[in-house]
Amino acid sequence: MTENNKLEKLLIVDDERELSELMKDSLERSGYKNVTAASSAEDAVRIMNGGMPDLILLDVMMPGMDGFELLAKIRETSKVPVIMLTAKGEAEDKYRGFGAGADDYLVKPFLMRELLFRIEAVLRRAYPEKSRIVRLKNARVDLDRAEVLRGEETLTLTAKEYAIFMKLYENSGRIVSTPSLCQTAVGEVWTGYESTLMTHIRHLREKIEADPGKPESLVTVRGLGYKLVIK
Repeated sequence: MTENNKLEKLLIVDDERELSELMKDSLERSGYKNVTAASSAEDAVRIMNGGMPDLILLDVMMPGMDGFELLAKIRETSKVPVIMLTAKGEAEDKYRGFGAGADDYLVKPFLMRELLFRIEAVLRRAYPEKSRIVRLKNARVDLDRAEVLRGEETLTLTAKEYAIFMKLYENSGRIVSTPSLCQTAVGEVWTGYESTLMTHIRHLREKIEADPGKPESLVTVRGLGYKLVIK
């Protein structure tokens, strides 16, 4: 597990290819970089034999081995969090899923936004020791609260500062160009925003650096952009 939930390995098990592809696309666009889809429980078993994911989205109604049977098989050897997906909303199905070890239950049709919220919540519950805290040289950043923790002090990030920090964090150790950061902060039309970006960078450094004039975490790469250095 990583400190950034967006890097988690997710497995979708659903025989509805259109829905499966929609979920995979939505997850990848939301920042999840390692999403695999299986069209049957048997395919899922083969994938899991090569390495267990960090979370499984599991459809109940599938030909051959159904979701409940696969969940029982998973629970023989693993506590990996599982969110059950089904077109049925009957209470007995929910009870059966939770009784078999499901971590959450989502009834089709559902909004992709709700699915994303459920995934984030289950990951936080399943891996509490891996909360989204970014540890820098002189501070810690709580990504869930948009707060900087520095000694006994707690500082709140503005929306722009948070967007800029997240862009740098998702590319930590790599250079992020000035145009890319400008676009992250203001959208498609960013020309002329460079000086305002520098102001946001300065304010961000005042919150995360011991000496903003000599940054150790948010460093400038002259002529190219900026880079976030993780402790």
